[in-house]
Amino acid sequence: MTTTATRPATSTRQHHLIGLIAAFGIGMLVAVQSRINGELGDVLGDGVAAALVSFGSGLLILLIGTALVPAVRRSLGKVWQAIREPMRGYGGLRWWQCLGGLGGAYLVATQSITVSVIGVAVFTVAVVAGQAVSSLIVDRLGFGPAGPQPFTTLRVVGALIALVAVVLAVSDQLSHPDGLLLAVLPALGGFGTAVQQAINGRVARTASTDAYGAVAAGVVNFVVGFVALLIVFGADLATRGVPHHLPSEPWLYFGGACGVIFISAAAAVVRVVGVFVLGLGTIAGQLIASLFIDLFVPAADKAVTFPIVAGTVLALAAVVIAAVPNLRRG
Repeated sequence: MTTTATRPATSTRQHHLIGLIAAFGIGMLVAVQSRINGELGDVLGDGVAAALVSFGSGLLILLIGTALVPAVRRSLGKVWQAIREPMRGYGGLRWWQCLGGLGGAYLVATQSITVSVIGVAVFTVAVVAGQAVSSLIVDRLGFGPAGPQPFTTLRVVGALIALVAVVLAVSDQLSHPDGLLLAVLPALGGFGTAVQQAINGRVARTASTDAYGAVAAGVVNFVVGFVALLIVFGADLATRGVPHHLPSEPWLYFGGACGVIFISAAAAVVRVVGVFVLGLGTIAGQLIASLFIDLFVPAADKAVTFPIVAGTVLALAAVVIAAVPNLRRG
């Protein structure tokens, strides 16, 4: 006979499993976006301009959705009210907790700058380094809506294995300092991604407990990121001049749509599984998708080597190890 104690435990495990699968899908979209934005940056000859196009198209999609769906506008109104009156029971949101888009803007810019040189796979495993470590810290400090998550042996071991996977995957770059230096940029982007996921989750929770809250968090994220990129692009325009003409291939403009989906989905999923497991599930999806992308539609003239494959397998092992406590939780 099923007891009342067993039902919540089973439900919790199912939610974490579903959340992990969703995180895996989010990661695959991130890898696809990396390929698109890397190619766009190469065509434009300007990574900042490519990032601006990507964020701008995503923001346009969200603004159209906001205009058409009243529930999203109501959710955004709750976020604004929470910022204006944080002490009156509107969720305790502070203005700086709406700046997750800065991390997203930086990551998209690094996609556009580095992927065409180092490839999607190396870019992805570099992101792992920053994301695995920072998500562990962010979860421990309780930045995300799931609250503080303790350091456990399996979580720490998972993070360390992820770091070893990165070192192994970029080992071929050790004799090429320029490529290794470029790999540092996405590593820093991964560090900011964990913070972005945490505070976007708080924005989503303040906006609404349903899917509209996640969409509202996406709107805030894209507005902040677009404004930041617009400022940087202004400086870039003054120093480097006008980028190349916009490409005619339609698929190069789908990076923003990918971003809309995975940013909104991550804002919803982080409330269930926490920042660390969301980050590692996302990493797993990124690694597998990026490996296939570099095998079949490479963005750089680089072979997929054994260290890259081995690094991918190790990073996947890190995901499984770190996710075990959450899947057992009841």
